[in-house]
Amino acid sequence: MTTDPSFSIPAHPQRRFPHGSGVEYEGGTEFRLIPEQEQATPDLAETVVDILAAGPYRYGDFHDLPMPLWLVRDEETTDVFRVAVRDGTVRLHVLPTTESDGLQRFFDRLCETSAGGSWAVQRHVDGQ
Repeated sequence: MTTDPSFSIPAHPQRRFPHGSGVEYEGGTEFRLIPEQEQATPDLAETVVDILAAGPYRYGDFHDLPMPLWLVRDEETTDVFRVAVRDGTVRLHVLPTTESDGLQRFFDRLCETSAGGSWAVQRHVDGQ
């Protein structure tokens, strides 16, 4: 864990289009942003919505899921990634064309929005 992550991406997911069932991703990288002080999922989700609404993001949320989930595009870096809130963490899911800049900028905004609280980052790579 670190409070100054590089957001380097060792593995991007592979996109598959199974017949009749949309899109699936295999493999990839996820960054779990963990607040220093525990926060409830609704509070974390509200923080994410505030960051997204302040821009420079274009985003949409997924309805009827057991957790808050958004597809996000940073209009300045053009990075696209998913943001989820689950188990007391904010999770950044790398997509096939995601680069580090957009993830770093989202993390920086999260740190600025949090009233003095610091965040740790865990990187998870599928298959490692």
